[in-house]
Amino acid sequence: MSDQTRLLFVCLGNICRSPMAEGIFLHLANEKGLSDRFIVDSAGTGAWHVGKRPDSRALATANRFGIELPSVARQVSPSDFEAFDLILAMDRSNRADLEDLGVTNVRLMRSFDATLTGEYDVPDPYYGDGDGFVKVYEMLTRACDGLIEHLTRD
Repeated sequence: MSDQTRLLFVCLGNICRSPMAEGIFLHLANEKGLSDRFIVDSAGTGAWHVGKRPDSRALATANRFGIELPSVARQVSPSDFEAFDLILAMDRSNRADLEDLGVTNVRLMRSFDATLTGEYDVPDPYYGDGDGFVKVYEMLTRACDGLIEHLTRD
């Protein structure tokens, strides 16, 4: 049995939000000396972008903040439901899609943001301008900080 916590970040196409969450989480865990405690991946509920690197705007935003995005887009699969301890959906629609597939270990990503006072969805920046990616980066950074704190509480 592994002592590592296995996390899967999920959005719609796996080229914007979930790869950003994966990269941010890995970066923060590494900064805190905790990277060996986690196995992290990302996936999408849809298959449109399978095999592609993250969106160029997501890559540029991550690069701006010193974050690497290692993922290649893939679609979530039934084997993920047991392979991961916690599946983190970027919005309520993603969560509903996962629950329709029988996933029970799913939480909204922003539910770990201690500063949150309203909306739990991470908005999809794909059809917006570049500023949307920075806003998503900021949301995900707060949520990833909270997630790490939640997972490492003694």
